[in-house]
Amino acid sequence: EVQLVESGGGLVQAGGSLRLSCEASGFSFDDYAIGWFRQAPGKERDGVSCIIRTDGSIWYDDSVKGRFTISSDNAKKTVYLQMNSLEAEDTAVYYCSAWTGGMTISQRTIPMCGFPGDYDYWGQGTQVTVSS
Repeated sequence: EVQLVESGGGLVQAGGSLRLSCEASGFSFDDYAIGWFRQAPGKERDGVSCIIRTDGSIWYDDSVKGRFTISSDNAKKTVYLQMNSLEAEDTAVYYCSAWTGGMTISQRTIPMCGFPGDYDYWGQGTQVTVSS
């Protein structure tokens, strides 16, 4: 059974930092993609960053470039999202998601970062609140 467990959210002042963790289990960590998404109240779920082990690519949404860093510890099956210089606009529930291989729903051989429909599994989310 695939499981994704996020942790590390919380309340932080603007300009502060948080590190989110996504601990994965139930699938091989040799060929995967992990995406971080966020959803603010009343808004759609938006892509923040992703890492694709299959081809070694990393992607960031323009809104977080230079502030957020995604990394992985394959031995621990954990993907991290280091968030620096946080802004009030970063307040949202953050979700990690996993693609574990196979054709995506959008008929791609690897998922398109930032497109929620291409991911098969989701964590429960962790709240990030940035006070201004």
